[in-house]
Amino acid sequence: MFNIATGLAIWCSEAMTLALVLFVAWRHNVRNEAYLYWGLGFLLTGIGFAMIALRDQVPSLLSIEIGNAIALLGQSAWVAGFLALDRKKIEWWALLPPAIWLAGVFLPWVNSDYSNRVVLYNLASATGATALALAVAAGDMRRERTRVKLMGVFVIQGCLCFGSALTMALTLPSDIEATNLGGASAMASAFLLTIAFAFTCRLIMERSERHLRALTLTDSLTGVLNRRGLLGYFDAIQEKAHDEQHQVAVMLFDLDHFKRVNDRFGHQSGDAVLTAFARMARQYIPNSIFGRMGGEEFAAFAAVTDQTEAEAIAEAIRTEFCRLPVSTGEAIVPVTVSIGIALASSLEANIDKLISAADRALYAAKAAGRNCTVTFGEAEAAAPAPATPSTTAGELVPTVDDQVEALRRMGTLSRAG
Repeated sequence: MFNIATGLAIWCSEAMTLALVLFVAWRHNVRNEAYLYWGLGFLLTGIGFAMIALRDQVPSLLSIEIGNAIALLGQSAWVAGFLALDRKKIEWWALLPPAIWLAGVFLPWVNSDYSNRVVLYNLASATGATALALAVAAGDMRRERTRVKLMGVFVIQGCLCFGSALTMALTLPSDIEATNLGGASAMASAFLLTIAFAFTCRLIMERSERHLRALTLTDSLTGVLNRRGLLGYFDAIQEKAHDEQHQVAVMLFDLDHFKRVNDRFGHQSGDAVLTAFARMARQYIPNSIFGRMGGEEFAAFAAVTDQTEAEAIAEAIRTEFCRLPVSTGEAIVPVTVSIGIALASSLEANIDKLISAADRALYAAKAAGRNCTVTFGEAEAAAPAPATPSTTAGELVPTVDDQVEALRRMGTLSRAG
């Protein structure tokens, strides 16, 4: 005969331990309510089963009706935890397990028959397992593959509980047989819940790893990609351009006279300008391959059909930024941006050469008076960078002025009208 008291004692001990661990985790990260709900789930389950184990020592109302209801309410708390993990609101169906139990246990033909009570509890528990599977499936299944395994565990648990209830309803076992069957089902469910907890820990660890990886690739001030994260997307853009028979465009953005903004309005105002530009500019970049290279310089990668499309994107950002009211609380900061663009075919695109060419184009835009866009087509981008001018006394270096004038003649210089 199955010793139900021993089994319940083991499960209560395990549930209380897990509840303590989860409450400690929640204390370290109170913003993650999932830990709180899961801890409450194990606490309620442990309390409920402890009351059931004291069936002969406390009134039956406490040990049977209320004890089982509290244990099933623990399943509801687990469901709430998985919904909270994905920042979803708590759904009404999370309370179905204890509701089903309380709706049926006071029926005379259920309350007076031990086997029928076990059948009812298994049906309620099967409903709880189904609710857990639904809550897990509500998240991003394709991005978090562990969810598939976790949902599978809950589906198996639901089938086990429902199969146990159906078997008992069809065979009409004696109280001893019902105790053995119900106890075996309860221990199997406890084992599956332990596996589910392990998968849940793995899910949280994978999510934390992705979060930390994202932090290493994201600029903390503006929220866009940092230099490392941005450069990591170049191969994907090049492949996309090759598949679509497009060109690869690299755009460099430099906020004009940014040092004056910091000196006149303060560094907090400068940070507000950087954040405002990043928030606005990323909306115009295809696939949001946009990031901060450092300081007041930003960059974007895009697969474009031709030079006209690249210039249209850059000019949309430039003109919108000119009109953008950047408020610091005390004053409106006037800001503009200079832009350099370099283009290459998908087969010949080289990240170092394109960034170097875009940087030269940006330098030409600043030499042309700022608040404008200069574009280097495939020919200019493929040309080697000019040698660094000598600083020997008496030498004149007219390369920038000549380059700006040539760009005006070619129509690759766009500026405010």
